[in-house]
Amino acid sequence: MTKAHVVYATITGNNEDVADIVTEGLEDLGINVTETEISQTDAEELLDTDIIVICPYTYDEGNLPEEGMDFYDDLANLDLTGKIFGVAGSGDVFYEEFYNVAVDAFAKALQEAGAVAGAPNVKINLDPDENDIKILDTFSKQLVQSATK
Repeated sequence: MTKAHVVYATITGNNEDVADIVTEGLEDLGINVTETEISQTDAEELLDTDIIVICPYTYDEGNLPEEGMDFYDDLANLDLTGKIFGVAGSGDVFYEEFYNVAVDAFAKALQEAGAVAGAPNVKINLDPDENDIKILDTFSKQLVQSATK
């Protein structure tokens, strides 16, 4: 059975909502999913999965989640070749050029570790609305399609 690991970082709860939506979408497609908060996750856990999803927030002016820095740094020490990944995060357009830059940073780190993007990055403004849920459901389907080719 295909396995996925959804890792999220949140302050407001919005990224936990994003992670919950993605987890539910993957489960509805028959994927065995583990969902964890980033500070409670060892990056090596990703080695035992097929699909990796990271749902980070961007703090202030482009900073990655403080509680996720060890996890982020540890990605550089992993060989994720053969893994499919997706990154989806909630942010605030108020921060203009810093809007959701953590999404791009995590995607780059996963690619550098050898994983392959299974879906385009998703950036959501604040809390996910009905349209965002549809986008996240499509994101989940794309990840599963990429992983089961």
